Amino acid sequence: MNASRGQIWFDALTSNEGAASGNEGPIRSADAPLGNTRARFISIVPDPQNRFPRATDNVVGLEQGWLLARAVRDAMDADRDASVKRPIVAIVDVKSQAYGRREELLGVHLACAAGVDAYASARLAGHPVIALIVGPAMSGAFLAHGYQANRIIALDADGISVHAMGKEAAARVTRRSVEGLDELGDRVLPMSYKMSAYAKLGLLHELIAGINADAPGNEDIDRVRDSLIAAIDDARKGPRDLSSRLQSDDAKQIRAASIEVRKRMAEQWDAS
Repeated sequence: MNASRGQIWFDALTSNEGAASGNEGPIRSADAPLGNTRARFISIVPDPQNRFPRATDNVVGLEQGWLLARAVRDAMDADRDASVKRPIVAIVDVKSQAYGRREELLGVHLACAAGVDAYASARLAGHPVIALIVGPAMSGAFLAHGYQANRIIALDADGISVHAMGKEAAARVTRRSVEGLDELGDRVLPMSYKMSAYAKLGLLHELIAGINADAPGNEDIDRVRDSLIAAIDDARKGPRDLSSRLQSDDAKQIRAASIEVRKRMAEQWDAS
C-alpha cells in the first residue's frame, strides 16, 4: 500500500522524529523543528486495521476524532505555563467523515466536534494553528482537522480540493454531469473544485504552485517549510479569531454580501 500524502508530508516535515502522542493507528503526531521553534505536526492517515469498516481510509471517524483532539490538547497541556505557545500544524489529507451506521449510533458527530473544539481552543489559547492542505479537504473531516486554523496554506496540485462532497456526488445531487458541474464552477466560485477558485474566497493564506505533492524533493520541502514559518509569524501578529479571512482584496470583492450580512448582524446583536 502506497503512503498517503498526509503520511508523506508528515514524514517530510518531521524527519521521522519520535512520536509526541503515539503514531499507531490513524493519527500521526510529532514535534519537530520549524524555524527557531518546535511545532506539533498532526496528520490523519489510512488505518486498514481500524475496527470500523467505514474508517479504514484517511477519513475522520470515531477514533480519529478523539485521537486528533488528544494530540492537540497534549500540546496545549505541555505549554500551559509557557509564555510562547508552540505552533500546531495540521497536515490535511482527508476524504470525508466516516459514514456508517455504527459511527452514527456511537456519535461520530461528537468525535468530529472534539477535533474542532481542540483546534479552536488551541488557537484561542495562543497557539498559532496552521493548516497545510496536501490532499483532499472534504466535508466534516476538514471541519474537524484544519478549518479552525489561524492560517490555511494549500498546495496547487492535482487531487487537492476543498469542498462539501466529492465531485461525482455533487453532480448527482445537482442533477448535472461532472462536465456540467465543472462549467458551473467556472461561473459560481463556491461550486468550483479548483484551488485557484477557492483561494479567491479569501480563506487561503497562501496557494503554493509548482510543488510535487506526491514525491516532494528537498527544494519542495524547504519551500513549504518557509511558507509555514511565514504563516506562523503572521498569525502571531494578528488576532486569534478568524477575521483575517474576510480582509483580503478577493474576499472583499467576492464575499461582499456575506461581509455586509455579518456587519448588520453584529450591529443588531450589539444593539439588543
